[in-house]
Amino acid sequence: MYPPKLIKKPFIWEVGHKFKVVTNIRQASVTDEIGIVCLELDGPRDKVKAAIKWLETHGVNVEPVEISVIES
Repeated sequence: MYPPKLIKKPFIWEVGHKFKVVTNIRQASVTDEIGIVCLELDGPRDKVKAAIKWLETHGVNVEPVEISVIES
């Protein structure tokens, strides 16, 4: 989830380039008040963890979801 002040920042693009992970937007809802994105990150485990940590340090609320939940 993105707070209002971060909605216009290209976090998904940045995380893909900074950490060399593949990003796949599974679902998204963005308004002027909040951005909610279900984002799949694929790559080496250490890169994915680093990407998540980077997002969190920039104010993005990350809630990991198991892949089986997304596919069902």
